[in-house]
Amino acid sequence: MVYLVHDLINHSAHLTPDVDALSYQGQKKSYEALASEIEQLAAGFFHAGLGRSERLAVYLEKRLESVSALFAANAAGGVFVPVNPLLKPEQVGYILADCNVRILVTSTERLKLLTEVLPSCHDLHTVITIDNKPGIPEVAGLNILNWADLHSIRAPLKSSRVIDGDMAAILYTSGSTGKPKGVVLSHRNIVTGAKSVAQYLQNEPNDRILSVLPLSFDYGLSQLTTAFHVGATNVLMNYLLPRDIIRTVEKENISGLAAVPPLWIQLAQLNWENAQSLRYITNSGGAMPRATLDLLGKALPRTRIFLMYGLTEAFRSTYLPPEEIGRRPDSIGQAIPNAEILVLREDGSHCAPGEPGELVHRGALVSMGYWNDSEKTAACFKPIISRQNGLTLPELAVWSGDTVRMDEAGFLYFIGRRDEMIKTSGYRVSPTEIEEILYATEKIGETVAIGLPHPVLGQAILVIATPRDGASLDAADLLAACKQHLPAYMLPSYIDIRQDSLPRSPNGKIDRKKLFQEMQNQFIENNS
Repeated sequence: MVYLVHDLINHSAHLTPDVDALSYQGQKKSYEALASEIEQLAAGFFHAGLGRSERLAVYLEKRLESVSALFAANAAGGVFVPVNPLLKPEQVGYILADCNVRILVTSTERLKLLTEVLPSCHDLHTVITIDNKPGIPEVAGLNILNWADLHSIRAPLKSSRVIDGDMAAILYTSGSTGKPKGVVLSHRNIVTGAKSVAQYLQNEPNDRILSVLPLSFDYGLSQLTTAFHVGATNVLMNYLLPRDIIRTVEKENISGLAAVPPLWIQLAQLNWENAQSLRYITNSGGAMPRATLDLLGKALPRTRIFLMYGLTEAFRSTYLPPEEIGRRPDSIGQAIPNAEILVLREDGSHCAPGEPGELVHRGALVSMGYWNDSEKTAACFKPIISRQNGLTLPELAVWSGDTVRMDEAGFLYFIGRRDEMIKTSGYRVSPTEIEEILYATEKIGETVAIGLPHPVLGQAILVIATPRDGASLDAADLLAACKQHLPAYMLPSYIDIRQDSLPRSPNGKIDRKKLFQEMQNQFIENNS
């Protein structure tokens, strides 16, 4: 029985030692070799001064050493903090200081970028570089070690009593305001999530899962844990162009692929003729446009498509079985195994079928809260009304901030995020509903609807759109499409046509916050 995150690898190493656990740019590492390396690294981390529940951060692109370092931190009794490799030094410094990181694993070149921010990370005592490149900078007060130094340690790892309720990881997620928040995950959260997802995706040891999402993203980390749970192979990839992903699917005989909507929009427009090895694909991180879903269905007729909904605070909440897509293409599905999803009013009572309410997630996947932020934790992790009389301890659930509705059959439909809903003319408008109409024109590459302050309307609706490859885009045509399908109060007041791709967050999602700030500044300039 597996209870701890690193034991996912140990268990598969016992059952299938010779199967490839990881593949990266022609390098392969079997489960037996990976388990052995993690044991050695864990001893190295311990002797480098990583204490129980102390944090070890990894600031690297996806590669074999990244994965080994993350899981070895757990094996040493510590907590791993994967830092998105796209983040700038100031952002990295904030994370390292915020969660009191003690050891940082990075490369020589990345360390050079961090020399100005590391002195402010007062709890950091050791930096480990994975390469042996010349010019390693010295940083006052820090012990600089090399990857090879860890492998030279022969002293045994001192046993550290860790249980599944202990911290295993801290994942930083961007909020609608302020600095990113560190979501604390226990071993139980991560192991339960791996088992649940592997169950409904029907993962097997012969699966080859392509990892294209950042490991700092819970959805990206999930590709590793589900593969390790069943003894499958994870192929690591840092792609430059969407076309590279399809080539890798062909070359590596990939059977499973996960992506977020902006990436699926690009992938759906490419040629999949020679990439038919996919058994399944998954989407999370936002609604997949209907037009994109239809294109993927035509391009991959034998591939099962799983539409999912999740949030870092509870890892994953719902999935729509592929056989339901034809009947309910707009649904985010039902609860994943070992989770219960409720639709509640503000007072905690249950909504009637069809009534909009807040999605609330209860169960073993509810995380441990936000690191060192009791105020935000209290706002998101709140008690629910117990259905069992006599229970005296309150049960905390994740209140997502997302508005959904549930139909009579128990299937959920996403309406919008509370902090993204547009309030105009006294109505609450979901950006997703407007965006779906625009995607249905089949002329749109990407689009976002946002609300800006307006003295009369409360908020005016603005749309930003890019053309699909080979399509010409005209604001008047898009407005006409909206008029055909939407009531007057939902019509955009302004449509901005752009030729370049829309800005992305570090996790690959469209950066709505940045677009809001851009349009707000533009609106102020034009009216000053």
